[in-house]
This record gives sequence, structure tokens and C-alpha cells, in this order.
Amino acid sequence: MSPAEAAWIVLLLPLLGSVVLGLGFRVWRGPVAGIVGTASVGLAFVFAVVALISTLGRHEEGTRQISSSLYTYVKVGGVNVDLSILVDPLSIVMILVVTGVSTLIHLYSLAYMRGDAGYTRFFAYLNFFVFSMLVLVLAGNFVLLIVGWGLVGAASYMLISFWYRRNTATTAGIKAFVINVVGDIGLVLGVILLLRHTGSVDFLHVFHGAKETFGESGSGSLTAALLLIMLGAFAKSAQLPLHTWLPDAMEGPTPVSSLIHAATMVTAGVYLIARLSPLMELSHTAQAVGMIVGCLTLLVAGSIGLVQTDLKRVIAYSTMSQIGYMIMAVSAGVYAAGIFHLMTHAFFKALLFMAAGSVIAAMASEQNLDKMGGFKKAMPFTYGAFVIGGLALAGIPPFSGFFSKDEILAGVAQEGGWHWVLWAAGYVGAFLTAVYTWRLIFRAFWGPAVPEAKELEEGHLHHAPDHRNPATGELEDTEVGFPGPEHWIAERARPMRIAMGTLAVLAVVGGVVGLPFGIWTPLETFLEPAFEFAPHHVVGDGITALGLVVGTVVGVAGIGVAYVVWAKPALDGRGATAISSQWQARFAPLHKLFLNKWYFDELIDSLIVRPVRWFGRWAHDTFERLIVGGAIVGGTTGAVRGASALVRRLQSGYLRTYSAMVLSGLAVLLVYFLTQS
Repeated sequence: MSPAEAAWIVLLLPLLGSVVLGLGFRVWRGPVAGIVGTASVGLAFVFAVVALISTLGRHEEGTRQISSSLYTYVKVGGVNVDLSILVDPLSIVMILVVTGVSTLIHLYSLAYMRGDAGYTRFFAYLNFFVFSMLVLVLAGNFVLLIVGWGLVGAASYMLISFWYRRNTATTAGIKAFVINVVGDIGLVLGVILLLRHTGSVDFLHVFHGAKETFGESGSGSLTAALLLIMLGAFAKSAQLPLHTWLPDAMEGPTPVSSLIHAATMVTAGVYLIARLSPLMELSHTAQAVGMIVGCLTLLVAGSIGLVQTDLKRVIAYSTMSQIGYMIMAVSAGVYAAGIFHLMTHAFFKALLFMAAGSVIAAMASEQNLDKMGGFKKAMPFTYGAFVIGGLALAGIPPFSGFFSKDEILAGVAQEGGWHWVLWAAGYVGAFLTAVYTWRLIFRAFWGPAVPEAKELEEGHLHHAPDHRNPATGELEDTEVGFPGPEHWIAERARPMRIAMGTLAVLAVVGGVVGLPFGIWTPLETFLEPAFEFAPHHVVGDGITALGLVVGTVVGVAGIGVAYVVWAKPALDGRGATAISSQWQARFAPLHKLFLNKWYFDELIDSLIVRPVRWFGRWAHDTFERLIVGGAIVGGTTGAVRGASALVRRLQSGYLRTYSAMVLSGLAVLLVYFLTQS
């Protein structure tokens, strides 16, 4: 089987699963629906592996980039738009990550979502989400990419708003959709600019003719197009300033959070910039903008994560921060390192969200860290998963995050000059990451056991007397549109343990495909044909060694600070917040700034939302009512009404009146012709 044939099957299977579950929701109920959904994505992963093996077997030069077209569905003005996919090392790595991690998330959901009234609908949506992401990463041209881009946005709205009777969920879904549409507009405008200059939407055609079209040093038009396209990437990947939707997206079920953050959606922007590497190499301005935005994002997200108390939102801000590293990498031209971190991040981030879901289930849907503590004994498996994920996220050797993150920063530093500022900022972000990650772990698992943990130690899983929205406290039922009545933890659900255990192993060993000093770098070697237009970055051993040492020290120091500030006081009986509350009082303005998320929501509300609402009200009350409804519509209808009344009067039915009108008309014509002759 050729790589293209396998890739088409990969694309088809999740779509087939979504259609089968969506149309047969009355038949596929209970565990069967979950099995069908999981099997469709699992088979897609199998065929992704087939595509990988088939590609590795092609040794001839140029045969690792295959464009496969089913048919041409638009042909106008000399521009052909084919239903085509591009199968190359980059797209193969992406489909492996998307289908592999998604399969484990589906497996986890088999147990975690059991008892939810929307169980079948949930798996139909998950399959559709995976299909949408596969369209995006396999697209062979810009038009199909935009289709996949839009489908991912629609799927995210459906899953974030999955519990549609919960107002906070529907509001979060709308917010995510609207902000991403803003990015979509930039993406479409950027593609239109490229089409105007290149006359094509096919990736390979545009890439191979880029230097001839835009020159060796690019052009202003290319830079403008790339900046517009990057606007779409920033929105989808939750980068400043279009990031505010991401923490609110935690309103969806925990498997959705895991899917959005690990295997789909937020990685789309990273993939897009990497895919456009031949164009990015011609615009140093676009590269600089991407690096700066990624750097600022990882720092802002890290500072916010220090003070958040919602378990899932802390992990969400860590995603925003880690995507910042990836955006910085692919913008700097260190493409293989960015994709390497995308892969390792998928492993440990999916693991962290799954472990968080297990804790939240033990707390009967409560997500507030202030109400947690002492779960280490009651939930040993979940605790172990959290520790592994936390060590990988903090960049501690030999866990996967250590190798991929430091490879990014070493590649950035190799550029020299002002890039060393980005290198230093990256390690500041790494320190913040270690602090807030282990703050979360120490507060949830160490210290005195909360009543829910004690109840679990006695063999009983806590169930609240009534069901409430954890964000607002509103009373809810357990029917369709709200979370179901059952809670499942990893210690009691084998599918959850299998999924988490697999990810834990990958989080530990995933870094071996990119060992430093060129010891063994199969991933980078495999990706080389996808980045043939980019210069090969050779990082000096000195920079690599410095980064590994600094990264290790920074990670250990961050964990140490978290231990001193939150774990030690809890173990001493002073309370987990004994020291942190003193710091909050001492640095009150800074704490308030971080707690309010740098006021980005308020800023966007003041500068964009309120003016748009005011303009909408003005347009409705003034322009629509007085001008459109009054002068235009009312004036036109009045004129028509008056003319019709005059015509009715002339239609008297008397022959003499009609004869007089005919004679009058003839007289007018006679006078006209006599005067013109």
C-alpha cells in the first residue's frame, strides 16, 4: 500500500465513525458507541503507521513528498483547486500524533464519560474533531487547509459546549468560535494575497516557485500575507493576544480538554507555520514577529499559571506556554525541534489532563485546588501519572520534555544576537512552569487529606448530595445537556489506566528520538525532506551543553521553590497557603495582575466588544430604523404607492378617456419630431 492510499484511509475512518454514530445514535447506545468511536480512530492510527512504514521504504530522492488528488472540484480563471492531500514526513508525523493520542483519549473516555446522557453524541463529536484535524494536516492546498481549519473550529465549539444546558459552557464555546473566526479571516486574506501573486493554491507549486515570485529576500506582499496567515495560527494556538478563549474552553468535559490541548486544535498553528517554511525563510519580519509573540506568550501564561486555583485552567495555561515554545521554534527556523516538542508535549499534556480528570471525579466534579489535598495515598496510580507528567513538563531529565524544550532553546540561541534574549526568557518560562506545575501536584496530593480523600481511602467514591456547576454553584440535574451522575477514577477504571499508563511510558521515553549532540536523531532525519528549503541548523555542542545544564537546574529549582512554598507548610500543619498568602500580601498588585490574567479580557472588552456592541445598537436604532427602514424602504414604498394610485385613477374604464390619452400621446410625439427636424 502506498503512503497516499494509507493516508486517504486514515482520513476516511474517523469521518465514517462520526457518520455511523451520528446517524445511528438510536442504535449505537452505551458502551457500543464508545467502542465504535474508539475503533475507528484506532484503525486510523494503524493505517498512519502503514503510511510511515511505506514512506520509510521509499529511498529514491523526492519520493517522500507525494501529492495525491481525487479530482478537480474548482477550475476557474486558470486556478485549479483539487481535492488533494500532501503526504510527506511532516504530515505523517502529525497524523501519527493526532490518531495515536486521540485513540488513547477515546479509550479513556469509554469509562470517564460512562453514564452521561449524551454518550453516543460525545463520541460522534470526538470522531468528527479528529477527522477535521486530519483534513487540516493532510491538505495538499490552501483551500482544503481552510476547510479543515474551519471544521476544527466548528468541532471545538460543539465539544466545548457539549453540556449545552450549562450557560458557562455555551458561552465558552461561542467565545472560542468567535475568536477563532477572527483568526480565520486573517488566514483567508493571507491566502488570497498569495494566490494573487503566485496564481496557485497548491502547496508544492507555491513553495517551488516562491523565490522566483517573491525574490531571494522576499517582498512586502509576502510578509503581509504571512502576517495575516500567522494571525490565524495565533488564534488557533491561543497565542497573544488571541488566547483568552483557551482557559474558558475548560468548560468542556476533561477528555475534550485533553484532545484540544494535546492532539488537535492548539497544535494547528504550529503545524501551519512549519508547513509554510519555504515562505517563512523569505521573510525575516514574519519570523521575528512569530518568535516575539511566542516568547511573550510563554511568559504571560507562566505568570498566570502561578496564581490560578482551577485545576484544569492551570494545565491550560501550561499548554498556552508550551505552544509559545513551539511557535518560537518554527518561527526561528528550528522546525524539527518545534515538531519534536509538539510530539512530546502531546504525550505528557494528555497524561496531565487525564490525571486531572481522575482527581476531579474523586472530588465529585470540584476543580478548586483550595478544596483539594492529601490524595496521594487514596489515588496512587493517578499520583504517579501526575508526577511523570509534571517531571516531563518541568523539563527534568530523562523525561521527554527535557530533550525537546532544550533543543528549541539551543536552536534559537544558535542564531546569536538578540536571540539570546529569547533563550533567557525561555528558561525563565521553564522555571515558572516547574513552579506552577508542582504547586498543583503538591496542593492536590500532599498535606492533610480532605474529606473526599479520606472517604476514598475507606473505599467509597465521594458523591455530592446535589449536582452544581463548579464555576458558578448553580444547581443542575444529570439529564442530557448536563454532566451525568457517575464519576470514574483511574484506580477503578481499566480503560483509563491503560490510556494513562501508555502516555506515562511515552512521556518518559519519548525524548529518545531526539537525543542531544547528534547521538541519535531519527525524527530530525525523517523530517528533513519536509524542510528542504530551510537552511540546516547545526547547533554547537557548547550551546547544547549549556542549555542542558541550565534547563536541569532551572527545573529542579522550580520544583524546590514549589516544595518550600506549598508542600512544606502543608506537611508542617501550617496549611498549604501559609507562605504563599504572605507573598500575595507583599506583592498584592502583581498578584492581582496575574489573577486577573493581565486584564486581557477586560482590554478586549473595552477596545473591541463594547465598541462593536455600540455600533450594532446604533446601526439598529438609527441607521436601520430611520435610514433603511424610513428613507430607503419607506420612501421607496411611498413612491410606488403614489404612482400606483395615479395609475388607478387613469384606469377609469371610459373609452373617451383612453382615446384622449392616445391622441395626447400622438400630439406630444408629433410636436417632438417637428421640433427636431
